[in-house]
Formats: sequence, structure tokens, C-alpha cells
Amino acid sequence: MLASLLTAFAVGLLGGLHCVGMCGGVVSMLALGMAPERRSRLAASLPLQLGYNLGRVAGYTVAGALFGGLGAALVQAPGLHWVQRVLYAVAGLVMVALGLYLGGWWRGILVVELLGGPLWRRLEPIGRRLLPIRSWAQAIGVGLVWAWLPCGLVYSVLILALGTGSAVQGALLMLAFGLGTLPNLLGIGLLTGAAARYLESAWLRRMAGLLVMSFGGFALWQLLASG
Repeated sequence: MLASLLTAFAVGLLGGLHCVGMCGGVVSMLALGMAPERRSRLAASLPLQLGYNLGRVAGYTVAGALFGGLGAALVQAPGLHWVQRVLYAVAGLVMVALGLYLGGWWRGILVVELLGGPLWRRLEPIGRRLLPIRSWAQAIGVGLVWAWLPCGLVYSVLILALGTGSAVQGALLMLAFGLGTLPNLLGIGLLTGAAARYLESAWLRRMAGLLVMSFGGFALWQLLASG
């Protein structure tokens, strides 16, 4: 489980450019919806930024619990004991694919974004009605909705959550991913400026990619070794 949590956190942290591309527009709209005097002061704008990110991470956590619970139901269903091995194999393959993405060697994992299109078409109007954001409650609401934005990284980690076969572990996995995305989307504290660029350095991404791929490879080896 620790390897999966580290994978989820690394994907959130080092997939920063993708996260900014997907959610950066929402963060910008959030800022532009504030009064000018509020935008110019960090202490005044920070609560809304925190509210949005709190809602977003909470949304990820709920989604992880749902997918983990679905995995548990599949594993425990009569006559479907083989599903556990299939889910474990899928989780291992997804970790390898995520490692390839982090290392910059293959972006095919992002095709899973297509899976969320139908759901997003129903949820997006709800999020639109909450804009512009002028209160903490609105910010949390937008974050909860935008957690379901079609995103290859989010959906890939949700597949890992499904493979855990546990609602609790699935929730923890998505929580770890959400926490990993915070430095890039909040853009405050020690991880701004040079430190943020450090996280996007090619050598670090490649090392992280190799580490995540090794987790996936080890999971697949365990599956094969267990017969």
C-alpha cells in the first residue's frame, strides 16, 4: 500500500504541468472573480484558494472511496475471486504507464480522459453556476465539482484505487494524489519560483518515473510469482 501511496503522491506532485493546464483556468477564474482589492492581497485571496483546493482534494477522496468500494464489491462477489488478480494486474500496468508519463517517455495514459466525458457534461453546468466565486462555500463547491474534470492522471490513480479492493485504501490513495497536486495549484510557500522549477526538472521527473515503474513492475512480478 505504501508503494501505491508514494506513486499517487508523486504523480500529483510531478504531473504539475498537466494539473496547471487542466485546472489552471479554474484557479484563474477564481482569482478574477474577487474584488480588485482582495486579489492584490495574499491574506485576503488565500481563503478562497484554500477553499477551492480543499473541495478538490475532498472530491478526489470521495471518488477514491467509491472506486475502492466498487473494487471490494467485485472481489467479494460469489464466483468472481479471479477479479482480485485482474485488478492487481491492472494496477501494476497503470503504475508502469504512469511512470512512463512522469519520465516524459509516453503520454498514452492520458487517453483515459475520454472516459469521463459523459459524466463531465452533466457536472460542468453545476460548477459554472457557482462562478464567479465570492465566498468560501462557493470555492469549496467549485472544487468538489472540478475534482471530476476529465483528467488522465486523476482517472489513472482512480484505477489504482479500484485495484485496492478497499474503500478506505482507495480514499487514502486519492487523498495522497490530491495532496501532491497542492504545491503546483496553490503556488505559495516554499514551492514557488525556483523550487517549483526544480520539481519540473527533467532528471527528477525521470528518476520519479523509473521509481514508479519499478513499483508497477514489482507488483506484476509478485502476481506472476504467486501463480
